[in-house]
Amino acid sequence: MTEVETVATPVAGVELAAATAGIKASGRPDVALMRFAEGSRTAAVFTRNAFRAAPVHVAQRHMAAAPTRLLLINSGCANAGTGRAGDTDAVATCGHAAAACGVAAETVLPFSTGVIGQPLPVDRLCHGVDACAGTLCPDAWDAAADAIRTTDTVSKLASVRVGLADGPVTVTGMAKGSGMIRPDMATMLAFVATDAAIESDAVLDGLLRTAVDDSFHCITVDGDTSTNDAVTLTATGASGVVAAGEEDLAALQKAISSVCGALARAIVRDAEGATRLIEIAVTGAETGSEARSVAFTVAHSPLVKTAAFGGDPNWGRILAAVGRAPVDDLDVHRVDVALGDIALVAAGEPLHFDEGAAAAAMGGDEIRIGIGLGRGMAAETVWTSDLSCDYVRINADYRT
Repeated sequence: MTEVETVATPVAGVELAAATAGIKASGRPDVALMRFAEGSRTAAVFTRNAFRAAPVHVAQRHMAAAPTRLLLINSGCANAGTGRAGDTDAVATCGHAAAACGVAAETVLPFSTGVIGQPLPVDRLCHGVDACAGTLCPDAWDAAADAIRTTDTVSKLASVRVGLADGPVTVTGMAKGSGMIRPDMATMLAFVATDAAIESDAVLDGLLRTAVDDSFHCITVDGDTSTNDAVTLTATGASGVVAAGEEDLAALQKAISSVCGALARAIVRDAEGATRLIEIAVTGAETGSEARSVAFTVAHSPLVKTAAFGGDPNWGRILAAVGRAPVDDLDVHRVDVALGDIALVAAGEPLHFDEGAAAAAMGGDEIRIGIGLGRGMAAETVWTSDLSCDYVRINADYRT
């Protein structure tokens, strides 16, 4: 497998387009289409938020009814908290996109992101769809990735080539998200495609869920799970290369997971107001879920995140977060804490360390916090961001 690149390699059987429909007040592009070749398979995971947005409900119904041919994505309006009217609007835009692109309405999956509680501007969105329908092409990943952004400062793309028994295949993905990120399945929005052929929907679903669990499920910015979260994986089969057999599927799984991992970390790097990427690696847990719960407790601590913003190696905040994590009978005399290569706490006892070196480790663009629990063999890693003054400013002014 080649290294993951932060550029988009076209995927055979995928066409994309983007347009400006006036949904965003900024006047930036805000509509994207992805059309898949006939015979493609699509798997998806969606938010578990009880207030799932109208497009989520419609996408789930359409996936159950027919194979997916078209993704309709808009930014600037989430179409969430909009009641029955939101559902009607999502269905109407799917119908319009279907007619414009020559597919059946049930094969269109809608996705929306933006402000919650505002009605979808159907007419403007449909004008954007019309503009996209005539410009669909294989190499418009960059334009589409730009159109799905909201508070993102950069587009997020990842691509990798992997060799299977019958030949090479491509995996490419794009994502958006920088705030309201604590996935309870995925991230805000991410769309991944491969030109490999997959023999069943169940296999494709398994590939996606494994990739999501190791990537989007391991990031957090602010602890909020969106109403609109969704990740899709489409296998077009247009390369003619069939991923079959244990070795092929393992290689393809690694490629898909690598793309999802790169996109997930890109989201954290671009978190609202973020200046640092923080990796929290927990080892020595009894179970993976225990390790992940400790990591997320530290990742969600405003005190840890603000210390990171200030470049302050205040290890007491890390220790306090570990101590309040939901772990039964934690033996604090077995806990180790390190900042990069600098050991701060060993077996529950504070160590003498170079304060200047620790401050330098906390002040870098990337921070690594290591936590050993001394309870077992399980380990998990979570990525988060620091909490800056700009995060508050961005979210205080989001609607204005």
